Amino acid sequence: MNVVILGLSITSSWGNGHATTYRGLVRALARRGHRVTFLERDVEWYRSNRDQPHPEGCATHLYSSLAELKEERGGLVAEADVVVVGSYVPEGAAVGAWACATARGLCAFYDIDTPVTLAGLARGDCAYLTPALVARYGLYLSFTGGPTLRRLEREFGSPMARALYCAVDPALYAPDPAAEPQHDLGYMGTYSDDRQPTVDRLLLAPARAWPAGRFMVAGPMYPDAIAWPPNVARVTHLAPREHRAFYAAQRFTLNVTRADMIAAGWSPSVRLFEAAACATPIVSDWWPGLDELLAPGREVIIAHTAGDVLRALRDLPDADRRAMGEAARARVLAAHTADHRAAEFERYAAEALARSFQPARP
Repeated sequence: MNVVILGLSITSSWGNGHATTYRGLVRALARRGHRVTFLERDVEWYRSNRDQPHPEGCATHLYSSLAELKEERGGLVAEADVVVVGSYVPEGAAVGAWACATARGLCAFYDIDTPVTLAGLARGDCAYLTPALVARYGLYLSFTGGPTLRRLEREFGSPMARALYCAVDPALYAPDPAAEPQHDLGYMGTYSDDRQPTVDRLLLAPARAWPAGRFMVAGPMYPDAIAWPPNVARVTHLAPREHRAFYAAQRFTLNVTRADMIAAGWSPSVRLFEAAACATPIVSDWWPGLDELLAPGREVIIAHTAGDVLRALRDLPDADRRAMGEAARARVLAAHTADHRAAEFERYAAEALARSFQPARP
């Protein structure tokens, strides 16, 4: 297939999880013989922090305005078999309306932020999608599965909603047998108001209660007012090439989920799959659907309190800790790699294309 993706960013992973997802997907699609073009709005935030200006597996073109996109890339969009518009694209609602009107093939929406999107649609302030556009896209690919997919079809009129979760590239994320853990618990994530109370409860509180423990938080945008305990190391940003070493340096890693994702359930983060692929044991908050991805107590530890975290860090035998990491790795590699997602993308696109070209009933 000839695939054109208009996404938030593939060239910069700074402060977003979209780039990692797109990079893995386009590499996998290219390996499967598809031709992929990625169109990205050239914005200062990412321009100053491009860690992969020429991603593997696709041709990448930057555009400075919607007018430039229409003028210079209209032919690409018109001729593509599948056009995908992603969530959080600048002027995304206008981009999507133009793409749907221009594409002669399938026009799809890839929502990497589905619960946030639906909350924005309910408030009437979603800048990159409208209820009318949901019905125009022939396929709605969602980072969130479960009941949300039926809601998209029944309440918003999507002709076809399917889960296309984030994924991991096993060529980039794997255990490092030579690494020695430097921290008892680490967490990687951009600051958000709704996640921070969980970070406080499941990492900062354990750090304060266990001064001998070693902790790490990686990610940008944390307010200066946060009082970091002295045994919590900080790093502002880690490029994807540094993620494997980050996980390898931890005895456990913490997974924290945004409030909208918890409410919707079935919303795994890319960090969850990355850590599992590195066989780093995961401590996670709870959300519906997590147990369908990783088995609690065997492949992931569910924590509600600081005490739950401290018991895992201090009491779980090291052999059991390593076995948990290996079990999670096996589970993720069996179902959640970029190649799995590319195969799912193919199936969904073929189904949506077949539906769109069926003759109307008399």
